[in-house]
Parts: sequence; structure tokens; C-alpha cells
Amino acid sequence: MHARLLATLCVFSMVALPVAAQAPAAQAPQVTVSGVAYLQYLYQLKDTAAHNNNFDVTRAYINVIGRFSGGLYTRITVDVNRPPAVTTDNSLRYRLKYAYAAYTPQGSSLTYKLGQIHTPFIDWEEALWDYRMQGQMAMERGGYLSSSDFGLGVDGNWKADKVNMQVGIYNGEGYSGGTGDKRKDLMGRVSVRVSETDDASRVGGLRVTAYGHYGKPTTGGIRSRLLGMVSYRSKQITLAGEYAITRDSVTAGVKNPGSVASVFGVYHFSNSKAALLARVDLTDPNTNVGNNRLTRFIGGASYQLSPNLRLLADLDMLSYQGGAPTPALEATRSQAYFQAQFTF
Repeated sequence: MHARLLATLCVFSMVALPVAAQAPAAQAPQVTVSGVAYLQYLYQLKDTAAHNNNFDVTRAYINVIGRFSGGLYTRITVDVNRPPAVTTDNSLRYRLKYAYAAYTPQGSSLTYKLGQIHTPFIDWEEALWDYRMQGQMAMERGGYLSSSDFGLGVDGNWKADKVNMQVGIYNGEGYSGGTGDKRKDLMGRVSVRVSETDDASRVGGLRVTAYGHYGKPTTGGIRSRLLGMVSYRSKQITLAGEYAITRDSVTAGVKNPGSVASVFGVYHFSNSKAALLARVDLTDPNTNVGNNRLTRFIGGASYQLSPNLRLLADLDMLSYQGGAPTPALEATRSQAYFQAQFTF
């Protein structure tokens, strides 16, 4: 009887083992570490008295990304930067830029995010411009938008980025402004590719993009932004123009109307690692008040020395309608840069 039982078990094991070997194994977690840093030399062109110039590391990001089975994705990004010079210690500091969990159901076009996440527009526009190493985009530089905030968001992607969108509810004060109070901001962007090019990325092709933002600051009042953009991007050329209307108030009373316009372009030379770039930003913080418009011109040339190292020489010149308000602003309104970006 024992011999018969042993034979039965042997036959069962020979049948069961191949079946078990064919069962799909759970996807092993994938954790990657990457980084990007921006280095620069700056010379103040208008500082004819002190001739101020310096070397600096303006940003250094460390990304830790986890990819897990079941559509789960996690990200933590540390931002190393120089704080405002308010203390005797002006060492570089680190702070949290992103920390979130994302979930994409199998077969879904939607991804759900929770934590300290991207806001809908700045990260997308930086991917289009592709020269964050030079400085912030017009809406962020003017203090109207932040690239990161605490909140809950949804990303959408249809037909290989023919249409992509992002919408979320956020604290509204940006990642450097704290958690705020009971008031929240609603932000959303949608981008539609109306014509194809040889760039099939989320920002490639001829696109029409709209962004909306409405909320209430911690101080009360309102905060609203409406923005429209038309852009074209191929592997050789990037062209884009945007116009935004802003409304801000710290109380329920007067709403200061403002506007921001930005036009930029990049040209990559054929069979070369060199490119030319130019950008013009027009910022009017209050269209009801005259002589307060700011005009910024950025122009330069870049060279991709290797896949992990890009060099950029550029001018960044700011003019004030009606003249610079103070001698200090006059001395720092125009700079010459030599900048580098490396990744790993």
C-alpha cells in the first residue's frame, strides 16, 4: 500500500511541477536612483561699480523612484538649493520637492496621485521648453504658479498622448508655502495634439493647451489663473506662445488683474549637438496701474557635450517700464551666464 501511495505521489508531482513552473511570477519591485544638477557662473552686466560675479550650484535633485506590481508607482525627490540670505549660514540646504504614491489601474488611461505632487502646468511646460537649467518659467518666476504642492490629483493620457491632462485639488500655497488652512485650490490642464511631428512625446507635435486655476489663499480673497498656449515641437524646432490672465486679492474686496505673456523657441542644428534658444516674458502684475510691466529677454546657445552633460551660454536681461525702482534692482537686472546641467 505504501508503494502504491508513493507511486501516486510521484505521478502527481510530475504533472504539477510543469504547471507551477508556468504560473506567472509576481513582478519584482524596481527601485531606481537618478539625479540632475544645475551649475553656473554669473556676471552682473549692469553692476558697473562692484562688477559682482560668482559661481554657484543653483539646484541639485535626487530622485528615488519605485515601480511595483499592480500599477503602483512611488517617487521621492530631494531638492538641494541655496536659501534666501537671511542668516549668517548661507550653505546649500535640502528640502522635499516631491513625495507621492501613484496608482494606475490595469488598462486604464488614468493615474491617481496623492502626496506632494506636480502641479498641472509648470512641469509640463518645462518639458516643452527643455531648459530649466536657465531658470524658472514666466508664470513661476512671477510668483503665480508653483511646480509642486500638497494634494490629490489625476493624470490622463489618451491615444499615445494625443490628449493628455492633469487635474487636482491642492493646498494652494506651493511646496515652499506650508500646508495652508481650510481653503483649497483647484487646478487643471488639458493639451490636445492637433497635428503630428517626429516628436511623439507628451509635448510633441502642434498642440493647443489650456490651464485653469481657482482658489482662496490662506489670507482670504481669491487666486485665479486662466492660460492658453499654442505650441509646436519637433526634434529640430520648438515654438510656443502663451497668454495668462491672473486675479489676486488678499481680501474679498479688490481683485488685482494681471497678465503674463511668454514666447519662446529652440532650434537644433541638423547633424549637430548645438542649439539656439530665445524667450521673451511680459509680466504686468496689475493692468489697472501704469508703468509696472516687466519685460525679460533670454537668449543663448547650448551644446550637448554628452548624453549626461549639457552646456549653455546665455544672456538674461530684464527691463522695467518706467525704469528700475531702485539702484540695487538696476544693478542686478541683466546677467551673463555660463551654465551646465549634468544627469546620472
